[in-house]
Amino acid sequence: MKIKSKRGLHVTIAAGCLILGVLGMIGLIAAQKPLAEKPPEVVAPLVLVQKANTGPHRAVVEGQGTVAALRKSTLAAEIIGTVERVSPNLLPGGMFKRGEVLAAIEPEDYRLDVILRQNEVEQAQKNLQLAHEEASVAREEWKRLGLAKGDQQEPPPLVAKTPHLEAAQAALDAAQANLRKARLNLERTAIRAPFDGRVVTKNVDVGQYLAKGNPVATIFSTEAAEITVNLDDAELAWIDVPGLTTKGGQGSPARITTDFGGRRMEWQGRVVRAEGELDPRTRMVPVVVRVEKPYAHTPPLAVGMFVNVEILGRMMENVTVTPRGAVREGGVLWLVDDQGRLRFHKARVARYFADKAVLSPGLPQGAAMVTSKLGVVSDGMIVRVAAQGPKAAPAAPAAEKAHE
Repeated sequence: MKIKSKRGLHVTIAAGCLILGVLGMIGLIAAQKPLAEKPPEVVAPLVLVQKANTGPHRAVVEGQGTVAALRKSTLAAEIIGTVERVSPNLLPGGMFKRGEVLAAIEPEDYRLDVILRQNEVEQAQKNLQLAHEEASVAREEWKRLGLAKGDQQEPPPLVAKTPHLEAAQAALDAAQANLRKARLNLERTAIRAPFDGRVVTKNVDVGQYLAKGNPVATIFSTEAAEITVNLDDAELAWIDVPGLTTKGGQGSPARITTDFGGRRMEWQGRVVRAEGELDPRTRMVPVVVRVEKPYAHTPPLAVGMFVNVEILGRMMENVTVTPRGAVREGGVLWLVDDQGRLRFHKARVARYFADKAVLSPGLPQGAAMVTSKLGVVSDGMIVRVAAQGPKAAPAAPAAEKAHE
């Protein structure tokens, strides 16, 4: 009996605690105030913008290429003989002037040949003079004997020694030709530079015997240098290439730059022509830019340099140069109006270059172009402008400076 009474007491206490807990929870729920409804806060997207600067712009077509000499030649011996002397400028990298003697062959044999040929000419002249006198005597004899009759007033060719005269004249012509050849060979003992230039390789030295046709040196001209730049045919619409995009006149000016000797070097050039055929692999057009007097300054525009080329093309009016990333798919730009709303603007892209795009016609002056990316956009949505980047300025001033 005692055990049963303890169990009843425990059950009673547990039930009382449970009832008290349920009553407390009901009281708390009843005392709790209902939550007030609060509309969600809308945050406008943050965008970066750049102000449009609309005006004139000079198209600049960029490319790269390797400097090559306008002329490159291999000098060769035209006669045989032993090299008597060599110019101190005849060494790799040596510079020389047009007409300078780069190497000389021993001339004595050729001087003697000139003397012999002069004697032959003198002898041939005497033989011709003698033949004329004999012919004159023969004509006088013909007339003295009264052999001239009717229409035959002149003696026959054999009597007048006409064949002798012709043979003597031919002998004189041959002797004079041999003399001219001997003098020419004597001149060829001095191997002269055909233009101002530099030496690439040297193939002879003093005491060396040369046969006809042996190479003496490989040289190139320093009067001008050329750079071949491969361009896409779409870029040709903006520049003048004589014989290709224009019938005559000068080609477009160009600026050539490279880093050399720790300095940024610059030269002025001009488009002179396009090569005869397109590159069969890339379908690019090889356009040739020429630079006059590339070795006039130090350091020079040396043959073999790899350089950057900017060809200054035609002027474009009322255009806007914008970052390429500001032009969305389909040529659409995002502009921010005065009320802070994003507006879609369909633009016409005249050309792309580097990381820029040229819009023609241009945007209104000062229009705010969105340059940042957004996930979801709609025409008329409100945006926040984070910062204004620099104005999108046309490249005309820099190009004009390079042209000067």
